[in-house]
Parts: sequence; structure tokens; C-alpha cells
Amino acid sequence: MRYFEQGKEYVISLYRIVLGLLFVCHGAGTIFGLFGGKQSAFGAWPGWWAAAIQLVGGALVLIGLFTRVAALLCSGSMAYAYFTVHMPKSFFPILNGGEASVQFCWAFLLLAFLGPGIWSIDRMLGRSAAIRVNAPVRQAAEA
Repeated sequence: MRYFEQGKEYVISLYRIVLGLLFVCHGAGTIFGLFGGKQSAFGAWPGWWAAAIQLVGGALVLIGLFTRVAALLCSGSMAYAYFTVHMPKSFFPILNGGEASVQFCWAFLLLAFLGPGIWSIDRMLGRSAAIRVNAPVRQAAEA
């Protein structure tokens, strides 16, 4: 079990990198028609804007810059996608094709709480050092 604790920050970094890369690929597929994706018209709502969030937000998550904010934005965009596009067809993701939206939503929300891990620009700049996975919760001093 000790190895799990020692490797936690590294695994979080790898998780962030893979998650960001997958999201960038989705955005690039919609904006540029890459990877077999159907290209959306520039500025079209909501497809092009969702893809822009995927591309830019995914890239920020990938490199670990403004990770928590970018992850929260990406999570919210996937929640929006699920509730506006998929859920009207059926509540259950397996029936409405919304599995990826739900998984990305929860994955990014988790990352927003965990932080970027050790291999990130945020960590190099000292932004994420204040909140770590094992950081104790500070209690307000009683007056």
C-alpha cells in the first residue's frame, strides 16, 4: 500500500495527461475534421463552441496549466452536453449515447478536486502546491 501513496502524484499526472489528450482529440475532430470527426461550421452553436472548449480546455489540462479551472469548465461543458443533447432521448447513458459525456464530466470534476499532479506547469509555477491530495483541512480559528 505504501507504493500507492508514493506514486499518487505521478498517477494523477498521467491521468491528467491522458484525459487532456483524449479531450483535445475530440475537439480537433470537430473543429478541423481530424480523426474521422465531423467538422462543425465555424461559430455554430453548440457544436463548434463545445469543440473549442474541448480543444483549448483539453490542451490546458494536458499541459497542466490552470488545471483546476480548465477541468471545471470541461466538466461543466460535458454536463451541459449530456443534459441538452443526450438526456432528452433517454435518462440512461447506455440508451442515449451519452456515455462519453458522462465519463468526461465526472473525470474532469475529479481532476478539478485532485489537482494537476506533480508533472504540470501549475506545479512548476507553485500554483497547486497549496492544495494537494494529502493536504490536511485547515479549520478556522475560533474567536
